[in-house]
Amino acid sequence: MTHPAPDTPAALPNEPRPHLTPPARDWLDQALAEAALGITPTTELRLAEAARRCGPPHADTARVLILRAAHPTPADLARVYHRGTADERRAVLQALPHLVPGPDAVPLIEDALRTNDTRLLSAALGPYAARHLSAHLWRHAILKCLFTGVPVADVAQLAARAHGDAELARMLADFAAERTAAGRPVPKDLHHVMALTDPEAVPPHPAYEDGVPHGKES
Repeated sequence: MTHPAPDTPAALPNEPRPHLTPPARDWLDQALAEAALGITPTTELRLAEAARRCGPPHADTARVLILRAAHPTPADLARVYHRGTADERRAVLQALPHLVPGPDAVPLIEDALRTNDTRLLSAALGPYAARHLSAHLWRHAILKCLFTGVPVADVAQLAARAHGDAELARMLADFAAERTAAGRPVPKDLHHVMALTDPEAVPPHPAYEDGVPHGKES
C-alpha cells in the first residue's frame, strides 16, 4: 500500500466579488467579518441567505468563503452539515479540502454517499474524499455514481485512484453484466472507468491529478 502524501492546502474558490452587485459585495464582506467570530447562529443564517443575496451562480463559493473565515472545527462542520439544507451540506463538503487537514471529516463524506442526491454525491467526491476515503468506500462510491448518473468527471483524482485497481475492475464488470442481463443499458462512464483500471495504462505522472497529490490504498 502506498501511503497518502501529506496534506497540502487546497486552492481557494474563485473570488466572487467582481461578479457581484454592490449590495451583494457589501453583504458578503459583512458575512465574512461576522464569520471571523466563529460558527454562530448568525454565521449559519448567512449560509442560508447566500443564494438570495449573491445569486445561485455564486452562492456555493460565498458559502465556502464564509465557512473558511469561521475557522470551524470538524465538530462545527458536522453540526452545520447535519442541521443544514442540501445547499448548506454541499457547501460543507466543498469546504472540507480547505478546512480539515486529516480524516476527521470522513463521516460527513460517508453520510453524503448514503443519499441519492446527485449534487451531494458530486460534492462528496472532491479532493477531500480522494485523499481520505478508504479504497472500499471509494469503489462503492464510483458504482453509485454510475447508478445515479453522477458524471465520473466530477470525481477528483479518478485516474490516479482507479489505475491498476483490479477489485474495482471486477465490480465494474459485475455491474455491467447485471445491467445487461436485466436488459438495461450500461452507462458510458463505466467503460471509461474500466479503461482507467488497466494496469498497463500509463498512470498519471507524477502522482497528481487536479493539482492535488494522491496516494492509493489497497
